[in-house]
Parts: sequence; C-alpha cells; structure tokens
Amino acid sequence: MKTIKILGIFLVVGLLSAFTVKTAAGYKVGDIATDFSLKNVNNKKVALKDFKDAKGFIVIFTCNHCPYAQAYEDRIVALDAKYKKLGYPVIAINPNNPEKQKDDSFDKMQARAKEKKFTFPYLLDEGQKIYPQYGATKTPHVYILQKMAKGNVVKYIGAIDDNYEDAAAVKQKYVENAVNELLKNKEVTVKETKAIGCSIKA
Repeated sequence: MKTIKILGIFLVVGLLSAFTVKTAAGYKVGDIATDFSLKNVNNKKVALKDFKDAKGFIVIFTCNHCPYAQAYEDRIVALDAKYKKLGYPVIAINPNNPEKQKDDSFDKMQARAKEKKFTFPYLLDEGQKIYPQYGATKTPHVYILQKMAKGNVVKYIGAIDDNYEDAAAVKQKYVENAVNELLKNKEVTVKETKAIGCSIKA
C-alpha cells in the first residue's frame, strides 16, 4: 500500500509539474511575437501594425488592482513619455479575467486610465488569448520588442527595474537600459530578469 501511495504522490507531482511548465511556456528572447488586435480604453482596437513609425514596443502586462502594478504606474507613464518619441511606445495590456477580479473590469480600466492620465494604450486581453502566447505570469511583466524585417523580435523579458517599492532607490533600470542599447544598435546586455508582481487571474 505504501508503494502505491508513494507512486500516486509522484504521479500527482509529475502532473502538476507538467502543467506548470505548460503555463510558463511562451516567447523567449529571439522569438518573433505575433501581432494582436485588442480593445483600448477608448473603445478602439489597437494592433502593433498601427504604429508605422515605431522602432519597437515596450509591451507591459499590467492591471488595476495589483499593488505591484499600482506601484509602477507612474514609472510606466514616464517610460512612455521618454521612449515613445524615440520610437518605443508603451503598450499596456490587462491580462486578468474580470470575472475573477472585478477591479480589472473594462469600465474600471477606463476609470483608472483617466485618473492616472495614461498616455499609452491600455488594452483588455478579452478571452485571455494573448498573455499565454507571451508567457506572461505576473503583473507587471515586460516584453521589449524590436521591429525588424522578419517581425517584432523579443529582446527583453522581465521586470521594469530592481525595486518596486521605491523608485528613488532603483539601482538597475532594466527596461531603460535595454531600450537605450537597442536605440544604439547594440545587443541587450541583460536579456531576462524575474518579473515581480501579482499572479495573473485566469
């Protein structure tokens, strides 16, 4: 009986591990990200192909309710202000299921965008089809894409910086460093970091 129980435990752990790997699957650095068409808070659809003059994109999976996402809102606005004019606009996407997290409903997204004066698209991943393609697991979770002849190539995945609690205490600005290197036609030095935030509500 003990042997059967032990085998059963291993089977359960194995299955859970398999599903965990599947959930974490998504784009890796060097992959080409497919385009999407998602509803913005102004009720218009937004796709990456709409940005004809962009050199790339700072795609950030974020939301309303998460305290980590809230802590980064002003920094996300600052990223857009700094890099949109240089060809790397911010594209924010709310990946959460509003039925599971009421504070992330579309009307509350609209209110949040207005309150925080978002200067970038804030899109709803309706049906939660896009975030699994990327492999996003947290809010916020960043993917920097560089527009190339072969498509939008993933150049960085991870956190915005190394201190969500205090912007003034940040020592490593991962996103800024990566975009600055891309603007100088250099290879991104730090290609991946661990995203810190709330789990995506599916």
